[in-house]
Amino acid sequence: MSLRVTFLGTGGAVPTTERAPSALFVNREGDRLLFDCGEGTQRGMMRHGTGFGIDRLFVSHLHGDHVLGIPGLVQTLGFNDRTEPLTVHCPPGTEGDLRDLVHAVGHDPAFEVRIEPVAPGEVALDADGYEVRAFETEHRTVSQGYVLDEDDRPGRFDRPKAEELGVPVGPKFGRLHEGEPVEAEDGTVVEPDQVVGPPRPGRTLVYTADTRPRERTVEVAEAADLLVHDATFADDMADRARDTAHSTGREAGEVAARANAKRLALVHVSSRYAADASPIRREAREAFGGEVLLPDDGDRVDVPFPDADG
Repeated sequence: MSLRVTFLGTGGAVPTTERAPSALFVNREGDRLLFDCGEGTQRGMMRHGTGFGIDRLFVSHLHGDHVLGIPGLVQTLGFNDRTEPLTVHCPPGTEGDLRDLVHAVGHDPAFEVRIEPVAPGEVALDADGYEVRAFETEHRTVSQGYVLDEDDRPGRFDRPKAEELGVPVGPKFGRLHEGEPVEAEDGTVVEPDQVVGPPRPGRTLVYTADTRPRERTVEVAEAADLLVHDATFADDMADRARDTAHSTGREAGEVAARANAKRLALVHVSSRYAADASPIRREAREAFGGEVLLPDDGDRVDVPFPDADG
């Protein structure tokens, strides 16, 4: 079951020729989720092949580099004959401004746009096999991040053991794997725990958007398979990071280390580092021993299951 992340916008508030403002596209087994929609997002969708067919949009906060792509994207979706509603999740208290933004082009969209505020700690999307929750972040305005958390999966099925117990090959294997006892060929009852191992964890993806390092992020990112964290500045601009409520690469690395995350992706890179952003990654690596990514716009990352090598 695939979980693919496409980095559509990895830059900060000021775009560069290489980095667009914030946008993260997630495809989970055909469910297409967009986290933030900065200026130029729809062009990034075309350039990097994600398509426009998003199911949900999750807005972290209303700074322009995270939302100014929404009016154009909504208009393009209408031009492409979209009829199904689009649900947009946002921090509480921002829905009015966001609704005004959706209508900024001067006419009603060709399809229904549902603006649904979701408070930190609440579930924005309860889907088949996973959910998306909001969590509080620390920025210069009302802001929040989102965590995509998959359900546990059934344990591994021990086919040789099932055959040894006399379970006939066929549908009863599936019923056992789904937690239902079955009758063996000799009439004895075989329980699922006799042939199915312990539940296996699903995957966790965390997107912070703009934020200072926070204890709450450490908590929600515990053992996360991919943490996408604000890393606007390197250590040379640590004071600027504090003043503007952003994080440095080192601070993002420290959060990832404390959370015991598997991988860290550094985004919202300031245009100050347009020529060379490698210090941000290097300093994150000094704080975090796991894999550190400094993605370019268009980079794709497939998120494996925690037991993929098992």
